[in-house]
Amino acid sequence: MTTSMSSYGPATAKATAGGVTVTATAKVASIRWDMGDGTTVTCHGPGTPYTADKGKVLSPDCGHRYERTSAGRPDDRYQGTATATWTVMWTAPAPSDGGTFTETRQTTFTAVVGEVQVIN
Repeated sequence: MTTSMSSYGPATAKATAGGVTVTATAKVASIRWDMGDGTTVTCHGPGTPYTADKGKVLSPDCGHRYERTSAGRPDDRYQGTATATWTVMWTAPAPSDGGTFTETRQTTFTAVVGEVQVIN
């Protein structure tokens, strides 16, 4: 099997068996973030990269701001999960061979929030 990967997609893989090659291309449709503080954020794209000139402005398309420190939580960290839903399109040599399906992948993360400042 050969693959071409990125963290958000599209990612393409090919597999050959018995002279038949199947190609699959996957792309993240959305990521649902459970931030560990009772908030969930659903992102439908990779988000806007942060640059210093943005200052403390919230992300225009996919962001979260913790309102309390993580002190007192297990390991003094927020425990969260990110669940990515991938759309996978596959094709094979015959004209009608192919289709689409979804796949989900989940991973955990932790976030240490040591200080929260009030911004007017």
